[in-house]
Amino acid sequence: MWLRRAFFGWLIPAAFLLPLWLFVGWAVFNAGGWAFLWVLFLAIPGVFVWQLILTLLVRARGTVRAQRAVSWWDVLGFTVWHGLVISLGFFVESWWAPVMVVAILAGIGLFWLALWQLWSEARPSRVVLHTTEGVAYIPPPQESADGPTAAAREVIVITEKQAPPTS
Repeated sequence: MWLRRAFFGWLIPAAFLLPLWLFVGWAVFNAGGWAFLWVLFLAIPGVFVWQLILTLLVRARGTVRAQRAVSWWDVLGFTVWHGLVISLGFFVESWWAPVMVVAILAGIGLFWLALWQLWSEARPSRVVLHTTEGVAYIPPPQESADGPTAAAREVIVITEKQAPPTS
């Protein structure tokens, strides 16, 4: 659970730190002028906006907000995508282009994963049932064998005597 909570806390700082790493990586590894243009005009805004979109999609789920922890699918997806973005900051010419393509595909896959989880969690099919006429209703709770039913429970009513107002 601590790892899932750590990822929950990492999502917003990642929107700022991953683009910063791409800029620092360009400076440290002497990537060149064309790489600087790519970093400045495509990578930094793209990673920033995409990370914010993914963060909002993940945090929109009720279970994520309630537990303050992402799902294991989110941990896997963000680990892969962030690892690929971090590896792009090293600017190694021999494998940079294929890693960029894989990073873009992983980011798109993570977007669809976040949408799928949000849709799966938000759909009301688990709670609301429909009659043959199409009228929606919420089924009554299942009666358990170990507890009394609602009709058999003891009800205590407390009434309060109010003093007449003094004039």
